[in-house]
Amino acid sequence: MPVITEIADLKRIYKRRVPKMFYDYCESGSWTEQTFRENSSDFDDIYLRQRVAVDMANRSTQTQLIGQDVTMPVALAPVGLTGMQHYDGEIMAAKAAEKFGVPYCLSTMSICSIEDVAANTSAPFWMQVYTLKDDDFMQRLFDRAKEAKCSAAVITVDLQLLGQRHKDLKNGLSAPPKLTPSSVANMMTKVQWGLGMLSTKRRFFGNIVGHAKGVKDPSSLSSWTAQAFDQSLNWDRIREFRKMWDGPLIIKGIMDPRDALEACNVGADAIVVSNHGGRQLDGALSSIRALEPIVDAVGDKIEVHMDSGIRSGQDVLKACAMGAKGAWIGRAYVYGLGAHGQKGVTQALEVIHKELDSSMALCGHRNITGVDRDILMVPKGFSGDWS
Repeated sequence: MPVITEIADLKRIYKRRVPKMFYDYCESGSWTEQTFRENSSDFDDIYLRQRVAVDMANRSTQTQLIGQDVTMPVALAPVGLTGMQHYDGEIMAAKAAEKFGVPYCLSTMSICSIEDVAANTSAPFWMQVYTLKDDDFMQRLFDRAKEAKCSAAVITVDLQLLGQRHKDLKNGLSAPPKLTPSSVANMMTKVQWGLGMLSTKRRFFGNIVGHAKGVKDPSSLSSWTAQAFDQSLNWDRIREFRKMWDGPLIIKGIMDPRDALEACNVGADAIVVSNHGGRQLDGALSSIRALEPIVDAVGDKIEVHMDSGIRSGQDVLKACAMGAKGAWIGRAYVYGLGAHGQKGVTQALEVIHKELDSSMALCGHRNITGVDRDILMVPKGFSGDWS
């Protein structure tokens, strides 16, 4: 077993073990992938201020996200097709998150269903939903989440239409995937992955097949997805979704202070500054560049989280110092899942926690809740206000 000291170690193993189609789905962005790359590289422009001769004993990374106690300010973001990265992937990720003490968010486009995850975990998880046109499906999705005792709903608002992702198109990655001779040949070389997939019955979109109108089997899924997303979405429509769900609500996909203020007005409990991992509008600012102006705009009106580009505990620390209450990881835990299943997700969380804890200490802090911009040295103009 190789020694895992950083997320990149898990990524190397993940790339060897998972079929190219699903590796590319995870490790890609839209168009030129500029935003996808800068989501991570822009963290390199933020420097930490080291302090010495400061008491760093008895440290704590514990905090709360939307009133929920967490081991560190990290949540596992919703990732579609997680169950194709490793068999029963959503269940394994949720179990690892529960054991570690951080929230897990299930995607609507998951392979394992809401009910599957609920039956295999004991801690409440979060449920992500898209802004779809079908009110009946949306209401039943919220109701199913409530029945499963999900502790929050997460509405993704940045997917009214799909950004063009060249790798997915070339690989035939769709819902359901279109297998080609080359993709099948590649899958046949991933023996461990294939044996795992043969061991489970969960290979299709469990939240949609058998639940959405006209989707009785995977073959009818593509026609449903082609017309399901609501391109006429507006804030009044989001208010309608708010009425369908009476629990804690998080709105994900905010990249502009004006939209952040609109989210406050519809009764959300938190927002996630996110550009969908660079998979929607290429050429948009990285999430870490967009974060500070949004935090300044909303003040204490709403809890601000962020995702896209988090690959280390130092990234989490920098996001928190810039005002994020929490940071969501997607690719970082998927690397672990594809590499070693549930154990790999735990390894990813352990790596991030260790980096967060030690970096926080070397910046002169013992408690993550006390970290602020004083620990940062940021180039002028970094905030993204380039007007």
